[in-house]
Amino acid sequence: MRILVIGGTRFVGRHFVDAARAAGHTITLFHRGKTGSDVFSDLETIHGDRDQAGDLDRLRGKSWDVVLDTCAYIPRHVKMLTEVIDTPHYILISTISVYSDPVTAGADEEAPLITLDDPTTEQVTGQTYGGLKVLCETAARDSGIKSVTLVRPGMIVGPYDPTDRFTYWVERVARGGEMLVPGEPTRRVQFIDGRDLAAWLVKVAENHTTGTFNTVNPPHGVTWQEWLDAMRAEFGSDAQFTFVPDLWLESHQVTGAELPFWVPAPYDGVLAMSNTRAYETGLRARSTREIARDTLAWSRSRTDHALISGLASEREAELLKAWHSTTEPN
Repeated sequence: MRILVIGGTRFVGRHFVDAARAAGHTITLFHRGKTGSDVFSDLETIHGDRDQAGDLDRLRGKSWDVVLDTCAYIPRHVKMLTEVIDTPHYILISTISVYSDPVTAGADEEAPLITLDDPTTEQVTGQTYGGLKVLCETAARDSGIKSVTLVRPGMIVGPYDPTDRFTYWVERVARGGEMLVPGEPTRRVQFIDGRDLAAWLVKVAENHTTGTFNTVNPPHGVTWQEWLDAMRAEFGSDAQFTFVPDLWLESHQVTGAELPFWVPAPYDGVLAMSNTRAYETGLRARSTREIARDTLAWSRSRTDHALISGLASEREAELLKAWHSTTEPN
């Protein structure tokens, strides 16, 4: 097939291009050329900014069997793109964050969605991100393209992850020693390796699979204890997990950026959702141990090894000291 990828040089798109090429498909990239522009230098590349109608005009006069859109954040991006592309199948990467809080654990794709107070906003923030993605999905459905696939990944992890959210935990467990962990050991967490998501996306493209899919793994999540234990076993680490309640963390101004994957109750159902529909169409996932091993190897191969997410060691030590001072007898 001939596949156009909007983006394709950073993370999920990069894995998709690798998987699609391995399957024998012909890829064209459309991106600004600012990130990873040398990754696929042998591929047909059309440079342009999707926010500029004149740049998108460079896509006119061509046709593709499938278009994968990895980076639409506002509905105008979807409308502008779908007006110029010639394709029977449009795949939009959305997000698990489209669901309105609180999400019930085990919920499927029919769970209620976020509604923005101001649907005209184009400011992408932590408060508007999910609602804007809902509007992107609506724009995709209304585009007139024959086949539309809406993909709602959870936390995407693995090599080339630019957020370092999963990478922080991998690095921290590998380092060992006492670790601060949010919530309870039985709280659930969910994620998807970018390579597994990419492999499934290739199947979706080949089979022209349409619909809306939660692309998460494992089904209904794993517990924090299981997740961390798997990484500790993989690395032979001496990490010791100290679980600290949500309310205490909040009272000490700990943020989700400092403890990635931490979603306080009662909102943590979004990390324990049903993936039945995606699994029925071929989604498969590698083990937590394999993801952790590969992520650590990739992370330590980077020129700049400084993590952009997670607790600084000094901050973690201070918090652990404060926590123990409240829980241990004088």
